[in-house]
Amino acid sequence: MPNARCRVLLPAMLGLAAVVAATERAGAQPAWEPTRPVQFLVPAGTGGGADQMARTIQGIASKYELMRQPIVVTNKGGGAGAEAFLEVKNSRGNPHILVITLSNLFTTPLATGVPVSWRDMTPVKMLALDEFVLWVHAESPWRTVSEFIAAAKTQRLRMAGTGSRQEDHIITAAITRATGAQFTYVPFRGGGEVATQLVGRHVDSTVNNPIEAVTHWRAGTLRPLCVFDGQRLPVTDRMTATMAWSDIPTCKESGLDVEYLMLRGIFMPPGVPPAAVAFYVSLLDRVRATPEWQELMRNGAFNTTTMIGEDFARWVEREEERHRSLMTEAGFLAR
Repeated sequence: MPNARCRVLLPAMLGLAAVVAATERAGAQPAWEPTRPVQFLVPAGTGGGADQMARTIQGIASKYELMRQPIVVTNKGGGAGAEAFLEVKNSRGNPHILVITLSNLFTTPLATGVPVSWRDMTPVKMLALDEFVLWVHAESPWRTVSEFIAAAKTQRLRMAGTGSRQEDHIITAAITRATGAQFTYVPFRGGGEVATQLVGRHVDSTVNNPIEAVTHWRAGTLRPLCVFDGQRLPVTDRMTATMAWSDIPTCKESGLDVEYLMLRGIFMPPGVPPAAVAFYVSLLDRVRATPEWQELMRNGAFNTTTMIGEDFARWVEREEERHRSLMTEAGFLAR
């Protein structure tokens, strides 16, 4: 997985001026643009990272009038996202449908056997890679990874996550393989609900994305123990009174040798016009130039790697094979 870290944050003063400049760089009027509202599918529940990112894009496009037609965000998380993916697959040639993908782009077909693949869709743009953090309640007795794992080896702790045989479950299985600690994995519909369950102490831990737990961290109800990346997060702005994302140790340096990052990307139905793909690439470039997007990237500690075209398709192909290997090790493949 690439570790490129294009994390230069634009000054908050950029605002509309940055969007106008990006539009001017794009040149003349686009060869294609939407003629009716664009349906933006989220293959997960509300409140999670994909949902937050989709609604941020929707809000930015509306605020800066980046397109004439509105974007309508619709959550379709049924079947671990299969509902949304199948709708995209079956909407051949329709340029008025987008879907924001996470790693369930790979895990859902592999775990369920549902007849859909990323090859049934048109890759548009990788927006970012998302991190994962091991979270516990702030009032829990565990302040380090070693304390947490020691407790997990003597009592079966409850690990909450989004869906079964999906990213959170894969990480939990990897923790078990690395340490021998067994967990009771408790699936929920989305990352927002997962965080709420930990805040309410209905579970003992989560491996939520940063953006899904940051408000609770700031409120003093959750505690991060480590980040599942090969290096510390580079965001040095304080998120709480005493800590920045960069203060969280990596899991590996804490003695837990597990790494995992996740896709945040945009796809369209198969058979759409190339001019429509180009329109959305340009739109997303202008979205990424706004201070609102930069704030999302900072608050969520995203790895802001971005790709389009063949580079993006090749990256997705490699990730599919990586997930096939991870899920085979975990026993998560459909039988």
